[in-house]
Amino acid sequence: MKRLNVLKLSAVILTTLALGFVGGYIVGGLPLRGLVPFMERTSEWSIGIYTGDYPLNLTPVPGINPVLTGRDVTDVDAKYVADPFLVRTEAGWYMFFEVMERNTQQGSIGLASSQDGLHWSYERIVLDEPFHLSYPQVFEWEGQYYMLPETNQAHSVRLYRAVDFPHSWQLASLLFPGAYVDPTIIRHNELWWIFVKPRGHPESHVNLYFADTLAGPWQLHPQSLIERHTDDIGRKGGRITKAGGNIYKFVQDRYPIYGSRLWAFAIEELTTTSYVERLALTVPVIEASGSGWNADGMHHVDPQLTGDGGWIVAVDGKQRHWRFGLR
Repeated sequence: MKRLNVLKLSAVILTTLALGFVGGYIVGGLPLRGLVPFMERTSEWSIGIYTGDYPLNLTPVPGINPVLTGRDVTDVDAKYVADPFLVRTEAGWYMFFEVMERNTQQGSIGLASSQDGLHWSYERIVLDEPFHLSYPQVFEWEGQYYMLPETNQAHSVRLYRAVDFPHSWQLASLLFPGAYVDPTIIRHNELWWIFVKPRGHPESHVNLYFADTLAGPWQLHPQSLIERHTDDIGRKGGRITKAGGNIYKFVQDRYPIYGSRLWAFAIEELTTTSYVERLALTVPVIEASGSGWNADGMHHVDPQLTGDGGWIVAVDGKQRHWRFGLR
């Protein structure tokens, strides 16, 4: 079967090249000269649901994954969806996630809803800006819902507040300047903490900020850069989660390619002067499966405790495809 697939791929490549070099493609009887045939590898991210009895012990829900793909998005031409974050209310479950628009190659924030947390319906884009948006961590505080998305192209970390949850959001505050990716927030010991990775730096370079209130002022932790993993590990990959008396931080591993797997670290000490963590598991929490919608990578989790003591977890997965055409 593998040999047959290689032969099919080779035939497509040879056909594409032959058509490109012998007079150009013919459309409507006219040769399209000057166009060059191409083939490229492209990645498609989709969203899935896992469950488990603990945030570090997860398995895919049989028969439903992926629960959302770019093809489910109806109001823009979406290349893929990724970075899902969950919120549970009395009305049901909501999922916020990145929608990568094909034409602009820019992300916006989409919304899906569910009654059981397993089966999802796409609703619409709920936040769009002139710059790229992704990684929309949504949380509730003092009766208000907030969203902390990645806004590194705006060279600032921005906090949004729901005007009409879950559909309408407005800018609440510019927390601090900087081109940071995947800002991840947690409240601990009466303080707010945000982990960020400076854009363009190695994956292991992570800064930590803290503040008394959401609006700030935010201070840079004296141990920043706080982590010293390999250069492939460190960028955040989902909500920091408290379970079993532990605080778990999920970090991406880009070896051998971006988004290959996710590791869990336990935060053992988090104060305004010190930071200590340890590897929580010697195996990844999630990783590329080798086939299907998550064949080539997984890089995000958002664990949510259910009423029966179990966990529903939003994840994403990557599958790579070959694209052929003219340009």
